[in-house]
Amino acid sequence: MKKIVVLRFICAFFISAFSCLLVAQDSLSSQDEDYYKQFQDLENGELRSFFFFNTPNRYNQNSPYDWLDTVNVYLNSSEKTKDSTSIRNYQLVQAQIYYDLGNYEKSLAISRSVYDYMDTLDKDLKKTILELMDDNYAMLQLYDKQIEIRRVKRELGFNENVAFYDVYASLGQYRKAMRDYMTEEKKELKDDDYYGLAIYNNTIGDYLRLDKSTQTALSYFKKAEGLIKVFLSDVTNQRTDREIADGRILNGIIIGNIGKCHVELNEYEKAIPFLEESRGLIKKYNTSKFSSDLIENTLALAESYLKLDNYDKTTDYLSDNLNPIKPDNILKRNRIYADYYYKTGDFKNSTAYLKKNIKIRDSIDAHASNIKNQQLTSVVTQDLENSRKMMEQQKAQLEESRKDIKARDDKISLVFISLIFTLMGFAGLVYAYLKSIKNQRLIAEQKFIIENSLVEKDSLLKEIHHRVKNNLQMVSSLLSLQTKNTRSKDAIEALEEGKSRVKAMALIHQKLYQNDDLSVIEMQSYIESLINSIQSVYKKGGHNITITIDAEGVELDIDRAIPFGLILNELVSNSFKYAFPEDDGYGKIYIHLRKMAGQEGFFEYTDNGIGLPEDSEERANSSMGIRLMNRLANQLQTSLNSDRTAEGVRFWFNFK
Repeated sequence: MKKIVVLRFICAFFISAFSCLLVAQDSLSSQDEDYYKQFQDLENGELRSFFFFNTPNRYNQNSPYDWLDTVNVYLNSSEKTKDSTSIRNYQLVQAQIYYDLGNYEKSLAISRSVYDYMDTLDKDLKKTILELMDDNYAMLQLYDKQIEIRRVKRELGFNENVAFYDVYASLGQYRKAMRDYMTEEKKELKDDDYYGLAIYNNTIGDYLRLDKSTQTALSYFKKAEGLIKVFLSDVTNQRTDREIADGRILNGIIIGNIGKCHVELNEYEKAIPFLEESRGLIKKYNTSKFSSDLIENTLALAESYLKLDNYDKTTDYLSDNLNPIKPDNILKRNRIYADYYYKTGDFKNSTAYLKKNIKIRDSIDAHASNIKNQQLTSVVTQDLENSRKMMEQQKAQLEESRKDIKARDDKISLVFISLIFTLMGFAGLVYAYLKSIKNQRLIAEQKFIIENSLVEKDSLLKEIHHRVKNNLQMVSSLLSLQTKNTRSKDAIEALEEGKSRVKAMALIHQKLYQNDDLSVIEMQSYIESLINSIQSVYKKGGHNITITIDAEGVELDIDRAIPFGLILNELVSNSFKYAFPEDDGYGKIYIHLRKMAGQEGFFEYTDNGIGLPEDSEERANSSMGIRLMNRLANQLQTSLNSDRTAEGVRFWFNFK
């Protein structure tokens, strides 16, 4: 038994020594490489861009600012020679350097300028620019834009599906994010993909940690740590420099997450070694790049040393060139400073940092809730749209199944007829008859299953529209609550307008789930309901206006009904607010919607109010309502027309 233990120890020693030797050799080779000089020695922007994006540790000897200065020189030279290919490549490198520095707005601005020339880029550059824009939108919390980019990635074949889990996590929906992530990613992973499995377990652990399930999260992080170590020590598969560098950075992130879990469990002495090792790995292999993980680990170290009353170490880490960008990290840094000054008896500075946090929280509370609700509504809408498309695909598959069944039925009939005409005998006729009965029974069963499935799908669609309506009503209620807590008249008016638009969209989904036909909306009843909703708001001001609606027999699908309803909402609201200032009881509004020849439709809206002002064309550029109506008209593939009649105003347009 002792011999076996000794042999195992010796084997482990040699494996460790060999691994350390490989790491040391790789470290020395990466340090000796002057990537900055190699970049300069290349001939053109295309080669330099390829080299830049395929060099993981490019800032090993020169800072990102050195690279940026050089790229700016090359870009200016390319602009003078009008070398469009090099210009796009250098702009892409510029955008990546700004991203590495944490300047996401600048990076996104450059990325957008390159995105305008997507058709001229090759496949690799298209993928690079889309990934970069995706990352920038995530950092800037512009999740609706991020989803649009992911849709483009799917259309170009870079992704099979549009994922939402990381967006839900950014909006604080950690449990939903974890469920969606496990559903989407687990099925794509192989048992020997140690790097992918490490990312998978680390991500789940992060969602659990953020959801305050720290002990469970710790078990996932430890599993991820074991997997990434297997990946880095696996000498049977040859890895590229980029794969090795990514693996070591991931190892540092995982170790840091383990340390943060120990901090949350108040195990500060256990946390410190993990956090310090993580800082060392991230600094070494993520050279000069901005890292939110590095900032979080540094703050966790400062907090741990403060809890252990080691004030020198606390101040060392707090003064370690921290430049937090996320509000949570800024608040945490200020809180640690306040605790430090309180413990050291400097109550003045402690109070100053607490006041800073109060100001930051007030600022966040004033804007974050509304923005978060808007973003969440947008994401839920996109998610439901994605689900609707999947259901449409399933319907198409069911239709194909119906065709196959019909084709099989026809084939059976032909076989049966041919058997009759061949007069193969009584035994053959009996056999064919029995087989035909069996097949007919199978077809009947399959038809029954398909019909039940279609009923179930229709019920599910109605449930989706019902839930969307409920979610939109919740958004409307949140806007009402915000209105009660707002004193500014302009803000209250803006919130009321937003609430009215949300109600217009909610009404669409209400009409859909109330209809037997889920594909179209009967516009006469919808317009009447919409007018009643608007009147219920403005009748409080004493308005007495006669409204005539002529839309009998007109039906629109949801893609046309939503922009149409929002346009009508703006027009009627404007008439109530501005067209009848004296409210003499003679106010009239006429709404006309009809089908014309072919696929054309015609919409007309008139009132007999005071009409449009003289400078209405100049105001159109600054009026949100008019700009919104013009954009909605563009969605209907038409343009909104208006003129001044003898009395009042008239709007109209044709649409498909």
